[in-house]
Amino acid sequence: MAAPSPTAVDFHFDVMCPYAYQTSLWMREVRDLAGIDVTWRFFSLEEVNRVEGKKHPWEREWSYGWSMMRIGARLRREDPALLDEWYLRAGTALHVDGRKPHRPEVAEALLVEMGLDPGLVREAIDDPTTTEEVRAEHERVLELGGWGVPVLVFEGDHAFFGPVVIDPPTGDAALRLWELVTGWIEFPHVYELQRPKRPDDIAAIATAFRPYLEARDWVTIQNETP
Repeated sequence: MAAPSPTAVDFHFDVMCPYAYQTSLWMREVRDLAGIDVTWRFFSLEEVNRVEGKKHPWEREWSYGWSMMRIGARLRREDPALLDEWYLRAGTALHVDGRKPHRPEVAEALLVEMGLDPGLVREAIDDPTTTEEVRAEHERVLELGGWGVPVLVFEGDHAFFGPVVIDPPTGDAALRLWELVTGWIEFPHVYELQRPKRPDDIAAIATAFRPYLEARDWVTIQNETP
């Protein structure tokens, strides 16, 4: 008999990642339809893909994804719902609207749109414990063997990379995907299932990610999957 479907999940993300953003939309849909308890947590692509000799993100005054997550950590201390809204707003700004939430002035504007004090950006960056918080959650994923986002972590430290989507399903389809993903928990030695990408798939991904590609101020570096 299959184990009951999980009712809670930790969702590790980096605002910089377009795939994590798309998956987070699906996760929000599942949460709202099935009452899943979603806890948003952090993971740094800047750190995991850091080139040797380059500064760690916490060694810089401002780092794109790392600083956005530090703002999120500061907001979460007030109310987890604020981090939930921050991720949605910052992710939508970057991946849909083509804005640049990784720049301090845009991050401040987003906080104003949330009805919050834009000074929270400076407060988050001046507080070294926000870095400690982001780093601890980043290292948790590394300890579980993770290398990127999105990462879903379930009770018992069952960790999955993905699902990777560009058109997050809604309604019954979203719930069906949740059933398929969580079904993997029954098979701890099934490590990977991947759909090859054809030229049409690459074109569709490029179209879906155009706002992000035009707004980013960095060159994407991705290490090989272990």
